[in-house]
Amino acid sequence: MSPVTRPELRNALRRAAVRATQAPSVHNTQPWRFILCGDGLEIHADWTRQLRVLDPRGRQLMLSCGCALFNARAALAGSGFGAAIERFPDPARPDLVARIVIAEGRQPEDGLADLDPAIETRRTNRREFSDEVVPEDVIDVLIDAANREAAEAFSIVRPEHRLAAARLSQEADQIENVDPAYRAELRAWTSDDPRREDGVPAFAVPYVDAGSEDDLPIRDFDTRGMGWLPTRTHSSLNQCLLLLGALDESRMAWLRTGEALERVLLETTRRGYAASPLTQVVEVARTNELLRQELSLTMRPHVLLRVGRAPRTEPTRRRRLVDVLIEDVRTDAPGFDGR
Repeated sequence: MSPVTRPELRNALRRAAVRATQAPSVHNTQPWRFILCGDGLEIHADWTRQLRVLDPRGRQLMLSCGCALFNARAALAGSGFGAAIERFPDPARPDLVARIVIAEGRQPEDGLADLDPAIETRRTNRREFSDEVVPEDVIDVLIDAANREAAEAFSIVRPEHRLAAARLSQEADQIENVDPAYRAELRAWTSDDPRREDGVPAFAVPYVDAGSEDDLPIRDFDTRGMGWLPTRTHSSLNQCLLLLGALDESRMAWLRTGEALERVLLETTRRGYAASPLTQVVEVARTNELLRQELSLTMRPHVLLRVGRAPRTEPTRRRRLVDVLIEDVRTDAPGFDGR
């Protein structure tokens, strides 16, 4: 086998950055920047894109960066490269959440190459889900996917647990919606402008009125009555519900849970299923704690997902690569902080 050339390495890293931009993020804020330097790719958090009302601690921003990191890992594996991953490698550069360095001779991480093709077809799906039951063996695969990324996963199956998740989700949704600042922030990140490269587009959200009939409410992005999807979303407490989390609250735990989330989403996509986040219940401190108590959880909940069959949905736009990727920068230059 011939040695790998430097152009091949850089092309693989650049492809990994492109795949990372396709990751899901809270309100499609895309709160990341990438730096390609030497044989490595750095992922930086872009705190200018933090949702100050919904996400004051930056938990969802860090989950989003974790999703981007996992995509980059899967892309490198898909290109045939193994890599060393350093998470929060430099305390002096707090925005640097991860550094990925190609390690020649190292085998790609087990199972990641199979997930690389799913990056292009993964979507956050807010359409109506069917009543088809997700098989237990598929649920087991998704739980294992989360566990392999050092996260916790809990399948909500007991009737009393399903009722609690639905009731607390409705309570959290009401608490958030009565906050004018939350509604204003939501409007700022929702748009019917087809040229906009971030935020949640109108074509990806249901038209909201009294007919949605949801047990677990889909977030009401339709702040201007412009949603293109049908009102009925059939978000039922009887559907497949997965709760992802970690044993502690820290940036490392949030980042790793984000990696686990994306691995679960790609495994879901690869098997022909759709997924939709229902995160209101974990965003409100009161309902988050009550959820832990009523489900007897030891973990800290970070994401609630519903999984099932649903019609395909269109991809949302992404920011231009030139706006999020810097190449050939000396990270040891005086004053450089990755911003």
